[in-house]
Amino acid sequence: MSQNEDKFLPTRKTLLSRLREHDNQDSWREFFDTYWRFIYSVALKAGLTEAEAQDVVQETVLTVSKQMPRFHYDPQLGSFKAWLLRITQSRVVDHLRKRPPWAAQRNFANAADTQRTSTTDRIPDPKEYRVEELWEEEWQQNLMEVALERVKHQVKPKDYQIFDLAVLRAWPVRDIARTLDVNPAKIYLVKHRVSNLVKSEVKRLEAKTR
Repeated sequence: MSQNEDKFLPTRKTLLSRLREHDNQDSWREFFDTYWRFIYSVALKAGLTEAEAQDVVQETVLTVSKQMPRFHYDPQLGSFKAWLLRITQSRVVDHLRKRPPWAAQRNFANAADTQRTSTTDRIPDPKEYRVEELWEEEWQQNLMEVALERVKHQVKPKDYQIFDLAVLRAWPVRDIARTLDVNPAKIYLVKHRVSNLVKSEVKRLEAKTR
């Protein structure tokens, strides 16, 4: 399995069942490897510092560990995704509430850009702060990354290269045709076929995470 694909894996009923066994170290390691980047990224985008985001990851995993014996997986009642969201959201809010009053007045718009702004500029305004939106955006992004990774191994390398340039990088058809020495008609055909494969893979992954 590739490193990119490790960034998000659909929740499996068997894994959740094994997590009820506190001494099952392999299962807990698999859970941590599956979700820590996801939780960390959401916490960062919510405006927390790197240290706070790391704490949120640890606290979320600890809470899951404590509550797992009482967790019953039933897609009809609610997904594991939603349950994990509630836990993560509570941990993020806990850290925001520890902030001094002046910190809450910072503009949340700066929080999304963690590369161009300083730590103090990344503190969100609680009135604008929405973990649910960040969670869903990150979840969908990870779904797409996994779908792309899997489709990449299902098609010919050159076909995926055409798809990458045409769809992901939005190159003009004439530039792709000249660079890869392919007929424009083939570009349109490959673009359509691979795009449908990606859409189907995303739907399949979504069905597994309900």
